[in-house]
Amino acid sequence: MLKKIIVGLLFIVTLSIGITLNEDKTEAATYHTKAISVAKSHLGVKYKWGGISPSGFDCSGLVKYAYGKQGKTLPRTAAEMYKKGKKVSTLKKGDLMFFAPNKASRPTHVAIYVGDNQFIHSSSSKGVSYAKTSNSYWKPKYIGAKRI
Repeated sequence: MLKKIIVGLLFIVTLSIGITLNEDKTEAATYHTKAISVAKSHLGVKYKWGGISPSGFDCSGLVKYAYGKQGKTLPRTAAEMYKKGKKVSTLKKGDLMFFAPNKASRPTHVAIYVGDNQFIHSSSSKGVSYAKTSNSYWKPKYIGAKRI
């Protein structure tokens, strides 16, 4: 009888730990997914240098706005954002991708990875739009990613 009680308690504890771990993963996935959804809802919005609102976004303005809607406060510029978060080599949805004119310089562009080798960003030529990670313009400028 005691053995059954101990086994039952161990099962409950194990189950509780698993639920707690899943809640943590769900929260992270949720705010990343929601930030992506916010950015996607602004597809087609024109580029505006210094823009931080749906009337016009620059790259960091879009990222700051999308994550801000999820309660995550980010700095204003791509260079300052690059100092935050955890550096990652394998991209997951919601990771911030950073680009620089050359590998030695500071980042001047930021985007949100959306999966399937695509990111969403605000570019001066297309406004809020998607681009492929293999894009011939952006790929050589990529300097790394951070997970917020």
